[in-house]
Amino acid sequence: MSDFSPCTVAVSWLLPELEQPARALATHLQLPLQSADTTTAELLLQVGSDGLSLQATAAGAPGAVRVDFVEGALAHRRQFGGGTGQMVARAVGLRGALRPRVLDATAGLGRDAFVLAALGCEVILIERQPVIAALLADGLQRAEQAGGEVAGIAARMHLLQGDAIELMANWSGPIPEVIHLDPMFPHRDKSALVKKEMRLFRPLAGDDLDAPALLAAALQLASHRVAVKRPRKAPAIDGPPPSAQLSGQSSRYDIYGKKKL
Repeated sequence: MSDFSPCTVAVSWLLPELEQPARALATHLQLPLQSADTTTAELLLQVGSDGLSLQATAAGAPGAVRVDFVEGALAHRRQFGGGTGQMVARAVGLRGALRPRVLDATAGLGRDAFVLAALGCEVILIERQPVIAALLADGLQRAEQAGGEVAGIAARMHLLQGDAIELMANWSGPIPEVIHLDPMFPHRDKSALVKKEMRLFRPLAGDDLDAPALLAAALQLASHRVAVKRPRKAPAIDGPPPSAQLSGQSSRYDIYGKKKL
Protein backbone atom coordinates (compact mmCIF):
# COMPACT_ATOMS: atom_id res chain seq x y z
CA MET A 1 0.00 0.00 0.00
CA SER A 2 1.01 3.65 -0.19
CA ASP A 3 0.23 6.83 1.71
CA PHE A 4 -0.93 8.78 -1.35
CA SER A 5 -4.39 10.28 -1.81
CA PRO A 6 -6.23 8.26 -4.47
CA CYS A 7 -7.84 10.14 -7.32
CA THR A 8 -11.57 10.15 -7.91
CA VAL A 9 -13.02 7.61 -10.33
CA ALA A 10 -16.48 7.33 -11.88
CA VAL A 11 -18.10 4.97 -14.38
CA SER A 12 -19.48 6.35 -17.62
CA TRP A 13 -20.78 5.13 -20.99
CA LEU A 14 -19.90 5.99 -24.58
CA LEU A 15 -23.21 5.05 -26.25
CA PRO A 16 -26.77 5.58 -24.96
CA GLU A 17 -27.54 1.85 -25.08
CA LEU A 18 -24.59 1.15 -22.76
CA GLU A 19 -25.87 3.25 -19.86
CA GLN A 20 -27.48 0.22 -18.19
CA PRO A 21 -24.31 -1.95 -18.31
CA ALA A 22 -22.39 1.05 -16.99
CA ARG A 23 -24.88 1.39 -14.14
CA ALA A 24 -24.43 -2.30 -13.26
CA LEU A 25 -20.63 -1.93 -13.32
CA ALA A 26 -20.78 1.17 -11.11
CA THR A 27 -22.87 -0.75 -8.59
CA HIS A 28 -20.47 -3.71 -8.68
CA LEU A 29 -17.40 -1.51 -8.14
CA GLN A 30 -19.20 0.82 -5.71
CA LEU A 31 -18.30 3.84 -7.84
CA PRO A 32 -20.45 6.81 -8.87
CA LEU A 33 -22.10 6.83 -12.30
CA GLN A 34 -21.52 10.04 -14.25
CA SER A 35 -22.09 11.04 -17.85
CA ALA A 36 -18.93 12.06 -19.68
CA ASP A 37 -20.14 15.61 -20.28
CA THR A 38 -21.01 16.32 -16.64
CA THR A 39 -18.35 14.36 -14.78
CA THR A 40 -16.43 15.76 -11.82
CA ALA A 41 -14.19 12.68 -11.50
CA GLU A 42 -10.49 12.71 -12.39
CA LEU A 43 -10.74 9.33 -14.12
CA LEU A 44 -13.60 7.74 -16.06
CA LEU A 45 -13.99 3.99 -16.46
CA GLN A 46 -15.87 4.01 -19.75
CA VAL A 47 -18.14 1.28 -21.08
CA GLY A 48 -17.86 1.25 -24.88
CA SER A 49 -18.76 -1.02 -27.78
CA ASP A 50 -15.20 -2.35 -27.77
CA GLY A 51 -15.03 -2.95 -24.00
CA LEU A 52 -13.82 -0.97 -21.00
CA SER A 53 -11.33 1.87 -21.13
CA LEU A 54 -9.88 4.25 -18.55
CA GLN A 55 -9.73 7.93 -19.45
CA ALA A 56 -8.36 10.91 -17.54
CA THR A 57 -10.60 13.99 -17.72
CA ALA A 58 -8.06 16.79 -17.23
CA ALA A 59 -7.24 19.13 -20.11
CA GLY A 60 -4.43 17.70 -22.20
CA ALA A 61 -4.85 14.23 -20.69
CA PRO A 62 -3.49 11.25 -22.64
CA GLY A 63 -5.77 8.93 -24.54
CA ALA A 64 -7.71 6.13 -22.92
CA VAL A 65 -6.06 2.88 -21.80
CA ARG A 66 -7.67 -0.51 -22.35
CA VAL A 67 -6.56 -4.13 -22.20
CA ASP A 68 -6.36 -5.70 -25.66
CA PHE A 69 -4.95 -9.20 -26.00
CA VAL A 70 -6.34 -9.67 -29.53
CA GLU A 71 -4.73 -6.88 -31.56
CA GLY A 72 -1.98 -4.28 -31.25
CA ALA A 73 1.25 -4.57 -29.30
CA LEU A 74 0.47 -7.87 -27.57
CA ALA A 75 -0.56 -9.55 -30.82
CA HIS A 76 2.74 -8.45 -32.35
CA ARG A 77 4.66 -9.66 -29.31
CA ARG A 78 2.85 -13.00 -29.42
CA GLN A 79 3.93 -13.54 -33.02
CA PHE A 80 7.36 -11.91 -33.08
CA GLY A 81 8.38 -11.41 -29.45
CA GLY A 82 11.20 -13.91 -29.24
CA GLY A 83 9.52 -16.88 -27.57
CA THR A 84 11.29 -18.36 -24.56
CA GLY A 85 14.23 -16.04 -25.18
CA GLN A 86 12.26 -13.11 -23.74
CA MET A 87 13.57 -11.90 -20.39
CA VAL A 88 10.34 -12.65 -18.52
CA ALA A 89 10.34 -16.22 -19.86
CA ARG A 90 13.97 -16.74 -18.85
CA ALA A 91 13.32 -15.23 -15.41
CA VAL A 92 10.40 -17.57 -14.78
CA GLY A 93 12.47 -20.55 -15.94
CA LEU A 94 10.93 -21.61 -19.26
CA ARG A 95 13.24 -23.90 -21.21
CA GLY A 96 12.70 -26.88 -23.45
CA ALA A 97 9.31 -28.34 -22.63
CA LEU A 98 9.35 -26.98 -19.04
CA ARG A 99 6.31 -24.79 -18.34
CA PRO A 100 6.00 -24.10 -14.59
CA ARG A 101 2.77 -23.08 -12.86
CA VAL A 102 3.04 -19.32 -12.43
CA LEU A 103 1.35 -16.87 -10.08
CA ASP A 104 1.60 -13.27 -11.28
CA ALA A 105 0.85 -11.49 -8.00
CA THR A 106 1.00 -7.94 -9.43
CA ALA A 107 -0.89 -8.46 -12.68
CA GLY A 108 -1.55 -4.87 -13.78
CA LEU A 109 -2.67 -4.98 -17.42
CA GLY A 110 -1.63 -8.62 -17.72
CA ARG A 111 1.11 -8.22 -20.32
CA ASP A 112 3.72 -10.45 -18.68
CA ALA A 113 1.08 -13.02 -17.77
CA PHE A 114 -0.15 -13.05 -21.37
CA VAL A 115 3.37 -13.65 -22.69
CA LEU A 116 3.81 -16.58 -20.29
CA ALA A 117 0.38 -18.02 -21.12
CA ALA A 118 1.11 -17.63 -24.85
CA LEU A 119 4.23 -19.72 -24.28
CA GLY A 120 2.17 -22.47 -22.63
CA CYS A 121 2.13 -21.68 -18.89
CA GLU A 122 -0.93 -21.84 -16.68
CA VAL A 123 -0.96 -18.42 -15.01
CA ILE A 124 -2.99 -17.17 -12.05
CA LEU A 125 -3.16 -13.37 -11.94
CA ILE A 126 -3.80 -11.24 -8.85
CA GLU A 127 -4.68 -7.55 -9.13
CA ARG A 128 -5.70 -5.65 -6.01
CA GLN A 129 -6.81 -2.34 -7.58
CA PRO A 130 -10.48 -2.96 -8.50
CA VAL A 131 -10.57 -0.61 -11.52
CA ILE A 132 -7.42 -2.13 -13.03
CA ALA A 133 -8.82 -5.60 -12.30
CA ALA A 134 -12.03 -4.65 -14.13
CA LEU A 135 -10.02 -3.58 -17.20
CA LEU A 136 -8.10 -6.84 -17.09
CA ALA A 137 -11.22 -8.98 -16.68
CA ASP A 138 -12.80 -7.20 -19.64
CA GLY A 139 -9.73 -7.82 -21.79
CA LEU A 140 -9.71 -11.51 -20.88
CA GLN A 141 -13.41 -11.84 -21.68
CA ARG A 142 -12.95 -10.27 -25.11
CA ALA A 143 -9.96 -12.54 -25.77
CA GLU A 144 -12.06 -15.61 -24.92
CA GLN A 145 -14.83 -14.38 -27.23
CA ALA A 146 -12.36 -13.84 -30.09
CA GLY A 147 -11.83 -17.56 -30.48
CA GLY A 148 -8.82 -19.24 -32.03
CA GLU A 149 -5.32 -19.02 -30.60
CA VAL A 150 -6.00 -15.98 -28.41
CA ALA A 151 -8.95 -17.69 -26.73
CA GLY A 152 -6.74 -20.67 -25.95
CA ILE A 153 -4.17 -18.38 -24.35
CA ALA A 154 -6.82 -16.56 -22.30
CA ALA A 155 -8.10 -19.93 -21.07
CA ARG A 156 -4.72 -20.44 -19.38
CA MET A 157 -5.08 -17.12 -17.49
CA HIS A 158 -7.15 -17.07 -14.29
CA LEU A 159 -7.79 -13.72 -12.58
CA LEU A 160 -8.25 -13.10 -8.86
CA GLN A 161 -9.09 -9.63 -7.54
CA GLY A 162 -7.79 -8.92 -4.05
CA ASP A 163 -4.74 -8.21 -1.93
CA ALA A 164 -1.92 -10.51 -3.04
CA ILE A 165 -0.29 -10.66 0.40
CA GLU A 166 -3.53 -11.86 2.02
CA LEU A 167 -4.36 -14.24 -0.82
CA MET A 168 -0.89 -15.80 -0.77
CA ALA A 169 -0.95 -16.16 3.02
CA ASN A 170 -4.25 -18.07 2.80
CA TRP A 171 -3.57 -20.01 -0.42
CA SER A 172 -5.64 -23.15 -0.91
CA GLY A 173 -5.09 -24.05 -4.58
CA PRO A 174 -2.19 -25.84 -6.27
CA ILE A 175 1.10 -24.36 -5.09
CA PRO A 176 2.66 -22.15 -7.79
CA GLU A 177 6.14 -23.25 -8.76
CA VAL A 178 7.09 -19.69 -9.69
CA ILE A 179 5.74 -16.33 -8.47
CA HIS A 180 6.25 -13.28 -10.68
CA LEU A 181 6.28 -9.83 -9.04
CA ASP A 182 6.39 -6.43 -10.72
CA PRO A 183 5.76 -3.86 -7.95
CA MET A 184 4.86 -0.37 -9.11
CA PHE A 185 7.94 1.78 -9.59
CA PRO A 186 8.68 5.06 -11.44
CA HIS A 187 9.12 3.86 -15.03
CA ARG A 188 11.85 5.57 -17.00
CA ASP A 189 10.87 3.95 -20.27
CA LYS A 190 10.49 6.65 -22.92
CA SER A 191 7.63 5.05 -24.85
CA ALA A 192 4.44 7.07 -25.07
CA LEU A 193 2.39 4.04 -24.06
CA VAL A 194 4.19 3.57 -20.76
CA LYS A 195 4.02 7.29 -20.02
CA LYS A 196 0.27 7.28 -20.69
CA GLU A 197 -0.37 4.27 -18.48
CA MET A 198 1.76 5.60 -15.64
CA ARG A 199 -0.01 8.95 -15.75
CA LEU A 200 -3.29 7.11 -15.29
CA PHE A 201 -2.28 4.30 -12.95
CA ARG A 202 0.07 5.98 -10.49
CA PRO A 203 -2.64 8.32 -9.10
CA LEU A 204 -5.03 5.36 -9.10
CA ALA A 205 -2.87 2.69 -7.47
CA GLY A 206 0.13 4.48 -5.97
CA ASP A 207 3.51 2.86 -5.41
CA ASP A 208 3.82 -0.56 -3.81
CA LEU A 209 5.37 0.48 -0.51
CA ASP A 210 4.61 -2.98 0.88
CA ALA A 211 6.93 -4.66 -1.64
CA PRO A 212 9.08 -6.24 1.15
CA ALA A 213 5.97 -7.92 2.62
CA LEU A 214 4.90 -8.95 -0.89
CA LEU A 215 8.29 -10.56 -1.49
CA ALA A 216 8.20 -12.32 1.88
CA ALA A 217 4.75 -13.77 1.17
CA ALA A 218 5.85 -14.90 -2.30
CA LEU A 219 8.95 -16.60 -0.93
CA GLN A 220 6.81 -18.41 1.61
CA LEU A 221 4.38 -19.71 -1.02
CA ALA A 222 6.40 -20.44 -4.18
CA SER A 223 7.78 -23.96 -4.37
CA HIS A 224 10.74 -23.22 -6.68
CA ARG A 225 11.46 -19.53 -7.31
CA VAL A 226 10.32 -15.92 -7.16
CA ALA A 227 11.16 -13.55 -10.04
CA VAL A 228 10.97 -9.81 -9.27
CA LYS A 229 11.01 -7.17 -12.01
CA ARG A 230 12.92 -4.02 -11.04
CA PRO A 231 14.31 -0.89 -12.71
CA ARG A 232 17.78 -1.79 -13.96
CA LYS A 233 19.61 0.48 -11.49
CA ALA A 234 17.20 0.24 -8.54
CA PRO A 235 18.20 -1.52 -5.32
CA ALA A 236 16.78 -4.97 -4.61
CA ILE A 237 13.65 -5.11 -2.46
CA ASP A 238 14.43 -5.20 1.26
CA GLY A 239 14.77 -8.80 2.38
CA PRO A 240 17.02 -11.71 1.49
CA PRO A 241 19.40 -11.05 -1.39
CA PRO A 242 18.51 -12.49 -4.80
CA SER A 243 20.39 -15.58 -5.88
CA ALA A 244 20.65 -14.45 -9.50
CA GLN A 245 19.89 -11.50 -11.77
CA LEU A 246 18.93 -11.00 -15.40
CA SER A 247 19.49 -7.49 -16.80
CA GLY A 248 17.95 -5.78 -19.81
CA GLN A 249 18.21 -2.25 -21.19
CA SER A 250 15.78 -0.58 -18.77
CA SER A 251 14.82 -3.29 -16.28
CA ARG A 252 16.14 -6.43 -14.66
CA TYR A 253 14.89 -9.50 -12.84
CA ASP A 254 16.03 -10.39 -9.35
CA ILE A 255 15.60 -14.15 -9.03
CA TYR A 256 15.17 -15.85 -5.67
CA GLY A 257 15.76 -19.56 -6.12
CA LYS A 258 14.39 -22.12 -3.64
CA LYS A 259 15.05 -25.30 -5.59
CA LYS A 260 15.82 -26.22 -9.19
CA LEU A 261 12.93 -26.33 -11.62
